[in-house]
Amino acid sequence: MSLSSLLPAGAEYVELKQQENRSQGLNYLNGTLVQNSNSFSGGIMSRTFTNGVWGLASSADMSTASMQKVIKKAVSNAKLLSRSVNKGKLILPSTAAQGEYLFYSKKTPVSTAEKIEFLGALDKYIADKYPDLSTRRVFVQQQETEKYILTNDGGAMHTMTPKSVIGIVLMLNHQGESLIHYDIIGGFGQFEDNFSDPALCFPVIDKLYSELMDKKDAVFARAGTFDCVLDAKLAGILSHEAIGHTTEADFVLGGSIAGEYLDQPVASEILTLIDLAHSWDGKTCPVPVFIDDEGTEAKDCVIIQDGILKSYMHNKESAMLLGHELTGNARAYSYSDEPLIRMRNTMIVPGKDKLQDMIASIEDGYYLISSSNGQADATSEFMFGVGLGYEVKNGKIGKAIKETTISGVAFDLLKTVSMISDDMQWTGSGMCGKKQLISVGMGGPAIKCKVNMGGK
Repeated sequence: MSLSSLLPAGAEYVELKQQENRSQGLNYLNGTLVQNSNSFSGGIMSRTFTNGVWGLASSADMSTASMQKVIKKAVSNAKLLSRSVNKGKLILPSTAAQGEYLFYSKKTPVSTAEKIEFLGALDKYIADKYPDLSTRRVFVQQQETEKYILTNDGGAMHTMTPKSVIGIVLMLNHQGESLIHYDIIGGFGQFEDNFSDPALCFPVIDKLYSELMDKKDAVFARAGTFDCVLDAKLAGILSHEAIGHTTEADFVLGGSIAGEYLDQPVASEILTLIDLAHSWDGKTCPVPVFIDDEGTEAKDCVIIQDGILKSYMHNKESAMLLGHELTGNARAYSYSDEPLIRMRNTMIVPGKDKLQDMIASIEDGYYLISSSNGQADATSEFMFGVGLGYEVKNGKIGKAIKETTISGVAFDLLKTVSMISDDMQWTGSGMCGKKQLISVGMGGPAIKCKVNMGGK
């Protein structure tokens, strides 16, 4: 029996999803393998939409009989809820798509033993070259998400999206203070796609150690508003947390400040911000989404164009309620999760400036490189920790600064952007925690803007 034959005839809207999540974790701590784990979860889920309300049911049993029961239960749940919350017959919009997108590596598979050996080589390199470190940690995290989705409006997809990263953490005790610095490399693809030779990771380790040494002589940042260059990673996080979330249509319907700004200027006219579906400049993005979890064709969503707020990210229901076009932003983490409006690959479009010219243009300010933590709310007000940054005096990079915070209102900050670098960097290791953890891509250039710095 085919999956399509399980979809009930005459239903307003029905989804059926079968999904597996597979992951592996390997972790070296000071030369000892402390983690070697594999996990698997999988099952089926059905959602139905009846009289303006949703019914959902799921099961870890993926048999044909279970699928029939889950669909029947989802229909029953929607009908039950519609007795008390009947909104009348509402028609969800549809741009249904069909396709198979399986990103299995074409290279020779790497065994767990070989991955452990790879990590061991990284650990040995760190231990031999940098014996003054108090703690060293290297780890591998791999994830694979495989989905089959059918909808009764014509959506049909089979996807397998992998991610593999290596994390490097260095710690040093200095004058009674514990200094820490880390980086995560890799992203979209299986291990053999991203990592072929431990020696290719050695320059990353050397750079991390050099920046950690800079922290030994770090000074406190001064409190106040300064001209700053936000490097690509920090600018990407700002775009995701403080702008992206406010322009997810469920947040807009819930009162996000972005609801007041559509077709209004919210940023410098030199700035364009896009949530990409799957590709940019002929290359696959860190989190490629060709068809979303509602069977909708995934399209790029231009959120800000030349400083003007142009659109929001949508699932079927929000597009229906606001009368907007579908964007294909409905995504779910596990088989039992309902699809939510989620970002995919959020980026500021590169500009025309050189990073060195941007730094040289600052008389008294900061070059901020990486974030340690952060949060933002529906007003676009944000506060991020800065894990690595440097003073800039007379256009020259000076001493590192101790970990500090930056804060403000993102839409106000974006109006101060005066330069955008012409390069492009992606971060594909991140996970967004909006109700469900899910992989996201963040990227773009560096930006020069005015930033409110926290002091001592």
